[in-house]
Amino acid sequence: MKRILTALICAIPLMAFGQYTFDALQYSSNELRGTSRFISMGGAFTALGGDISTLSQNPGGLGVYRSSDVGITVSLDNRRSKPDGADSYSQTKFFLNNVGYVGSLKVDSEVLKYLNWGFSYGRANSFHRRYMGSMNNISSTMTNFMADLATKERIEPSSLYMNSEFDSRPFENTSYAFNVLAYNNGMILPVGGTNYQGLGLDGTTGYAEYEVDEWGETDEYNIDLGGNISDMLYWGLGFGLTTLDYKYYNYYGEDLQNTEVLDNPSNTATIVNGNANFGLVNNSRTKGNGYNFKMGIIFKPVNALRIGAAFHTPTFYELTDYFDANMSAETYGDDVQDGSYKTQFGSPYQEYRYRIKTPWRFMGGLAVVVGNNGIISADYEYVDNKSIKICSVDGRVYPGSEEEMKTYLKPTHIFRVGAEYRVTNNLSLRLGYQHQTSQVEKCVENANEFVVTSGYNPSYKFDNSNDYFSGGLGYRYKSFYLDLAYLHRTRNSEYHAFSPIEYTDGAGRTAIDPGLFTGVKDNYNSVSLTLGFRF
Repeated sequence: MKRILTALICAIPLMAFGQYTFDALQYSSNELRGTSRFISMGGAFTALGGDISTLSQNPGGLGVYRSSDVGITVSLDNRRSKPDGADSYSQTKFFLNNVGYVGSLKVDSEVLKYLNWGFSYGRANSFHRRYMGSMNNISSTMTNFMADLATKERIEPSSLYMNSEFDSRPFENTSYAFNVLAYNNGMILPVGGTNYQGLGLDGTTGYAEYEVDEWGETDEYNIDLGGNISDMLYWGLGFGLTTLDYKYYNYYGEDLQNTEVLDNPSNTATIVNGNANFGLVNNSRTKGNGYNFKMGIIFKPVNALRIGAAFHTPTFYELTDYFDANMSAETYGDDVQDGSYKTQFGSPYQEYRYRIKTPWRFMGGLAVVVGNNGIISADYEYVDNKSIKICSVDGRVYPGSEEEMKTYLKPTHIFRVGAEYRVTNNLSLRLGYQHQTSQVEKCVENANEFVVTSGYNPSYKFDNSNDYFSGGLGYRYKSFYLDLAYLHRTRNSEYHAFSPIEYTDGAGRTAIDPGLFTGVKDNYNSVSLTLGFRF
């Protein structure tokens, strides 16, 4: 076990926002979803248009339409998650993926050829995921992390008693909440004044267990207006309404041997040698609504080439968190005659309202018509994660949060390519690929940066990369169309039970303990079907 814990890496003002940073990052992310044609071509439609999915991507694609369109898309998803060194767990879900309508009006003008409008519903993100595992021969413990925070924030022991009045609002007194649970269960020990000791000592051994269960979704409703200028410039404006519902369960526990414990957790007078185990459970639900604006164009200098560009404003969310937690523990003192002590303390059920501004998004695309039957398209999208903001309900940006975004996060780069080949007048073949880069800076990715979370939950998680591989078929008969898509997604992410901490080794040298974390690899397979009619 690591020795003497020393100064925190990050300043105290940054502490309040750790978990909310990564939550905001998750709420800002979009999966590859939409119509089956859009999915099967990797979503590379910034320069193509003419598809209901472009209402949520590049509204300029609405101007490409020369007739009305109505379509519905359903999906069957299988999601399998596997942490490092653990078994995988899979779930199968059925989704209504996309529904939309486009109206088209031919205008009697030499300049404005068509004026189009559209309405669509789309599933932007599905949070469903479950994984669990264990970490053997752990070299760190959450109790040291908690004790270090309590010491650095100079919390009086009298403030930590469960029957005392304490403030566990997420953005203030940040280590208070889970430290109240830890203190009353004897998992952090008072060693004089406002100094505390965790259970990880020289010679302490043990293992940890974890379980994470996520479910919920983000849905978006779009209203767009677009037009066609001289069959050369297609433009569009869009307004989006989003609804978010995210539910989260997290269990983390440790079993430690050869440590020090209280001879009786209700009496803090004596510390003795012994063993201990504990389990911390967090339950939360986040619900809310948001809105955004989109603008885009497609320029067609010649029939064989299209150039597209679009940008999305942030989505302005007002969210409410509902959360509670409980911790149970059991301690065994070597010289205690009456065996073990079992304790359990739970938090009050709480609500917290706040606002999040998601990143700005900018995208560009190029599409080329190959011969009479082929299309190749490519997109690039820039997601400015550093522009995320976390605010109070009155719009006040929390002090330190902007600096944290710059420290922890980096822009995401998204690359998309797609191709379509018309085999006959009725049948088309399609392929696509999309790659999304890491969302976090190397210091976070390499467990080199101190991250303090809020509320009762010391854990956090983030994506390192996402890759989508897709393909599909399209069939047209007169005004009807039927599209089928298959999508395979691989996602590499990390789950951290608690933040890295700084310590001093036996030789007096300062080093970083990366904490306890595991990589998680997700493999998603989805089949979607779109039925539509143009008139």
